Amino acid sequence: MQLSDDIRLGPVFLPNTDNDGPSPQELGVGPMGRVYIWDIVPLTLQAAGLAASANPGSGASFTLAAGTGVTSRVRADGTTEYVLDVPRCVTITAAGANTATYTVTGYDQYGQRMSQTLAAPSTSTVATTKAFKTVISVTNANATAGTNGLTVGFNDKFGLPFRVTDVGYVQSVKWAATLAADAGTFVAADTTSPATVSTTDVRGCYTPSSAANGSRRLVMSIALPALAVGPNATRIGAAGVTQA
Repeated sequence: MQLSDDIRLGPVFLPNTDNDGPSPQELGVGPMGRVYIWDIVPLTLQAAGLAASANPGSGASFTLAAGTGVTSRVRADGTTEYVLDVPRCVTITAAGANTATYTVTGYDQYGQRMSQTLAAPSTSTVATTKAFKTVISVTNANATAGTNGLTVGFNDKFGLPFRVTDVGYVQSVKWAATLAADAGTFVAADTTSPATVSTTDVRGCYTPSSAANGSRRLVMSIALPALAVGPNATRIGAAGVTQA
């Protein structure tokens, strides 16, 4: 056994009170969890990183483009998707009054298709509560056309890599080369099953205490419970419920 090996799962041998030899216990201790180090250096948020100012009509979509921090690629089904630097929440900003609502569709970091419907931004910015890794469409879901110029981008709310149902599983958070713990905002995984276009992120999100700029590093130590790792782990325990 090497020092880097995991703790062995299986029968536990405890001292025998009758002699000096080992005695097998009926059940082993486990499955054990482990600590995962999440390490990202996100780029600066972009209010128009996915679509420049436009006013899509009812049922119409924004013309997406790969702005700063975004790349494009074609999926096997021929769909063009726009890839963000890290999983993060998508924003829609309205320069003036607007009553149209919008549906954002794309995929998460594990390739699960997902959508979220957003309320109308009106001289404001609205954002998904699901973190998208790629976006394939942003569509007007209302009978009313958009007005006053709307842009599509992304913010500084980042999607966690595994399901974290309680802040107690977050062992430490460091941001921007600062030794003290970061005082950002944690949002726990949404365990609603089945997920819908109005539920939040199935793994959870984190927003640092200051803006990302392409050089500030986020390092989070996450304690993964037995349901996420080990011989009895489940896909839901690790990655959350199936996206919708």
